[in-house]
Amino acid sequence: MSELTGPGIDLPLAPSYALRMRWDALFEDLEGQLAEPGRLALDAEISDRVRAEMVNIALADRLRGSLGCVVAAHLTCGEAVQGTLQHAGADALLLVAGGYQMLIPYAAVGRYVGIGRHSAAEESTVRRKIGLAHALRSLARDREELVVVLSAGEGAMRLAGVIDKVGKDFLDLAAVAPGEARRSGRVTEFSTIPFAAVAMVRSPRGDG
Repeated sequence: MSELTGPGIDLPLAPSYALRMRWDALFEDLEGQLAEPGRLALDAEISDRVRAEMVNIALADRLRGSLGCVVAAHLTCGEAVQGTLQHAGADALLLVAGGYQMLIPYAAVGRYVGIGRHSAAEESTVRRKIGLAHALRSLARDREELVVVLSAGEGAMRLAGVIDKVGKDFLDLAAVAPGEARRSGRVTEFSTIPFAAVAMVRSPRGDG
């Protein structure tokens, strides 16, 4: 007979499998309850960070995240255009489609379709400052015939011509007959157009 067995000595019975499972379940439940506040705090912190990051994302950054993609821009004047997003500047974007370049101020767009969920900041400080006025001055320097779409009440108005001058917040458009070079004797009308009225500037050159 073993020294640990004999009269007057009672050994504890081994716990049954069912009892052990009940204790395991209890411990797991307690562990889950204790971890819950920490998990909720972590989830809240992540949500706060996501919201903070979204607050700092500009429309231009969101557009840059979709460069090279086909994007549709629905203008507030009621028109809609679609093309490959080639550039997103300080206050205007450039779409290319069907041999045309379409320069569109952000303020003229009511909504976009086709923009992804990613954003990309412009690393070049020079490119970040390029805006509508810079692009219009380049077009004026090229003396290229183009079409300016204006927001006119509830619709749109189209003016064809050559940009003569570009001021701080306006442009002068010299209307000429289609295909005619800009000459003083061939100008049929001068229009001074505030930037705020410009919905789109369409150029027939789509590879520049």
